[in-house]
Amino acid sequence: MNGEHKITSSHRERTALIYLRQSSMAQVREHTESTKSQYALAETAAGLGWARTAIEVIDTDLGISGKWGVAREGFTELVTRMCAGEVGAIFGIEITRLARSNADVARLAEFARITGTLLIDPDGVYDPADVNDRVLLGFKGTLGEMELHVMAQRLQANKRAAAGRGELRTPLPVGLVHDDAGEVVIDPDAGVQAAIRDVFSAFAACGSAYGVVAAFAGRKFPLRAYGGAWAGQLRWGRLAHARVLGILKNPGYAGAYVFGRYTSRRTVDPSGTVHTAITERPRAEWPVLIKDHHEGYITWAEYLASEARLAANHTAAGARPPREGTALCQGIISCGSCGKPMMTNYHTDQRPSYDCSSRRDQLTTPSCRSVAAACVDAAVAGALLNALTPGQVTLALSAAGEVAGRYQRASRAAELAVERARYDADRAERAFCAVEPENRLVARSLEARWEARLAALSEAEQALQAAQDTLPPLPSRADLEKLAADLPGLWNAPTTSARDRKRLLRTLIADITVLPDPDRGKARIGIRWHTGATDELTIDRPLNPGTAKRTPAAAVELVQRLGPATSNDELVTRLNAAGHRTGHGRPFDIDAVQWIRHAYKIPVPDPYGPGEISVAEAARRLGCSTSVIYHWIHTGQLTARRGSASRFCIPWNQHLQADCQRRIEQSGHLNPAARRTKPRQRR
Repeated sequence: MNGEHKITSSHRERTALIYLRQSSMAQVREHTESTKSQYALAETAAGLGWARTAIEVIDTDLGISGKWGVAREGFTELVTRMCAGEVGAIFGIEITRLARSNADVARLAEFARITGTLLIDPDGVYDPADVNDRVLLGFKGTLGEMELHVMAQRLQANKRAAAGRGELRTPLPVGLVHDDAGEVVIDPDAGVQAAIRDVFSAFAACGSAYGVVAAFAGRKFPLRAYGGAWAGQLRWGRLAHARVLGILKNPGYAGAYVFGRYTSRRTVDPSGTVHTAITERPRAEWPVLIKDHHEGYITWAEYLASEARLAANHTAAGARPPREGTALCQGIISCGSCGKPMMTNYHTDQRPSYDCSSRRDQLTTPSCRSVAAACVDAAVAGALLNALTPGQVTLALSAAGEVAGRYQRASRAAELAVERARYDADRAERAFCAVEPENRLVARSLEARWEARLAALSEAEQALQAAQDTLPPLPSRADLEKLAADLPGLWNAPTTSARDRKRLLRTLIADITVLPDPDRGKARIGIRWHTGATDELTIDRPLNPGTAKRTPAAAVELVQRLGPATSNDELVTRLNAAGHRTGHGRPFDIDAVQWIRHAYKIPVPDPYGPGEISVAEAARRLGCSTSVIYHWIHTGQLTARRGSASRFCIPWNQHLQADCQRRIEQSGHLNPAARRTKPRQRR
């Protein structure tokens, strides 16, 4: 072997590592000769003087790409052991292809130079400590990386050319297959067709991907497997949310051929690790888009409408789609004082309300409001139904015709630009074809002009397509007339769900604003229609249930005026005689009068007459508990009468107080000292 003299006993005393690598598992399965050649390097190492026990094979990177940034356990182990000084030589089928990145090869060679490790392949032995070998390794590594770039560039150019004609065969989504001639056709399996069509029908009905998943609950969905043991076979399983999004966003179902829809992007984190991610390009950046390439399940217009509908459901991007719940203005109502959106809160009694979201940040203004959803929804729904009267529908139909004409005028300018660019391109082509081949300088100039005209034509066609795609489809006149035929009946039908009412509301109304009003009993509502017109409504805010059932002010005023000097019984008589009723509409009784006294802090008249005291006062004067006084009253030992509020009123004088004190002193229960003076009776 070339350079065998570079191997010394110091190298043979250390381990010889045989590093194996192939870029993919397909190569491992199909290119078995390469794998055998790499394993045979162990015999080469033995022939160069390494003991069998000192030869190790690292084959954990078989089937893993050698691109930079790709995690390779085998390569990491190789570098780690080499840096530890355990390795005398590294064997590979081609030493510069240990990694696809020249930077990785250069770093490996630098570590080998420091640790005195040899790099050996069938071409010879390389000592990185030798400057000539190091230059040769760097040169071969650069050539290998350039070779890889040229090969990839040619392959990609050929793929792009075939894709530009719509002839590049790529894996098709379930529901589409290639026929014998290589054309894309709808899967002949009726079960697969029905499943795919039902996905689009369910999405048109419910308007959300999760709704489609719910519609397929308990039903199997087809999946075409690519690669592995199940390649090409049809499998049936559960329909997940991610698959629904993949179907709705796939332009192949709209009969379009697309190439370059996804691209890979590399990012580097602070630790230096390179991450590769697959991202979706915007539609304007797709390299190839051929519409009407094959038969689809939906039209291109329906695909664009589904795309816009999915974008409107993306709440993370600020969208506010209609959801479950009875609040019709949920998501499109905002506060006119602070400008923030209003939250929809459902209380325990299932009565929703719109609350200013500034409450979370404690940024509410003095005029921010919280309003019951029922009154706002009723006013807005009334405005919507009033706007769709026969006279208004006639104006809407005429406006639809005007908008359709405006759409045509907007696209007409782009169409004229395409015609002008096509004429210039044809003229440049004729001038190029008319020049004599011998006049190369003129031909070269005319060719450049022709290419410039073709580029301008391509830009004009893209501008026309973008203008047509950005204009939303207009409903037909028949659809508008059918919608307005019985809209109130449709709105109030029990089969119409709250989500359907929200969708119908949003077709005409852009947003709702609760405007500030100094009268807290009123609510001003601003309505902005999709046409740009605005309306303002003023409604009465509903009373709080507690406020609505409050005692009439006249009855409260009577109790406040007479209460301090009038008993509850007499107040009940006077209130009922005057025709007053409670907040619940019932006649007044003692409990109702007592509640008014408690709520408005109205004092009761003094229940005690001259010379009368309360039970608590009598207990305080006698130095005993109130239970003693109550016992004397109930047993007839003390006289008392019932006053207002059933209070005991005790006539009191000095003689009665002395008699009660004497009774306490003689009581063995109330006075322990009296108990000890009595002789104990013995039996």
